[in-house]
Amino acid sequence: MNIDYTVGEVELSYKPKFKKLHKVASSEDAYRYLLPTYKEGTICYKEYFKVLFLNQASQILGYTLISEGGITDTTVDVRVILQAALLTNSVAIILAHNHPSGNLKPSKEDLRLTKQVKDAAQLMRITVTDHLILTDEGYYSFADEGQL
Repeated sequence: MNIDYTVGEVELSYKPKFKKLHKVASSEDAYRYLLPTYKEGTICYKEYFKVLFLNQASQILGYTLISEGGITDTTVDVRVILQAALLTNSVAIILAHNHPSGNLKPSKEDLRLTKQVKDAAQLMRITVTDHLILTDEGYYSFADEGQL
């Protein structure tokens, strides 16, 4: 019996697009960077989950939209977050999602997901430095509130 054990080849590349990197020194810095990534009027429309990718100096390498949901939730796959973090050579990430209701209080699901991502990222030596809940009026920081 002849069995072919060849598999498809994966090629990775990373091409930074920014010449000047913004540093995140606080949750407010992250909020100010993320808020303009929402098109006008969409932060109150439906839920979006995004991730900021950081280098060793806490400079933003970029961000990506992980998932887009409905009015009350969005489905987030931890593997997609870690895949993107690895492809950008990130050493830290900041999780972020909006609450269209304007309520800044984290849900049980928000707390569970934060722990799940933090535990999985830790295996890859990637630090989850914060998880922000955003509204157009303000934000909630898991790090600032001792939830990390």
